[in-house]
Amino acid sequence: MAYLIVTYDVEEKRVNRVRKILKKYFMWVQNSVFEGEISEGKLEKCRREILNFINTETDSVYFYHLENRLNYYKDILGVEKDMTDNVI
Repeated sequence: MAYLIVTYDVEEKRVNRVRKILKKYFMWVQNSVFEGEISEGKLEKCRREILNFINTETDSVYFYHLENRLNYYKDILGVEKDMTDNVI
């Protein structure tokens, strides 16, 4: 398992679709920002889904790989979003 932070900057007409794809795999923490633990297999599936949808000439999606979810800290100014929003 890997812990990732994912950010994206895509054309407005694709924002909702990219967000929907990422919500299947990660927790939405802020506009255009997701984070969470994911297996290598699911990560590759997520990347393929996004690549099939975005325009690689104009859009960008960044995957920040962290050593583990315990080896970093988050400093938040303002309201922290509920990390259980995506839990069913």
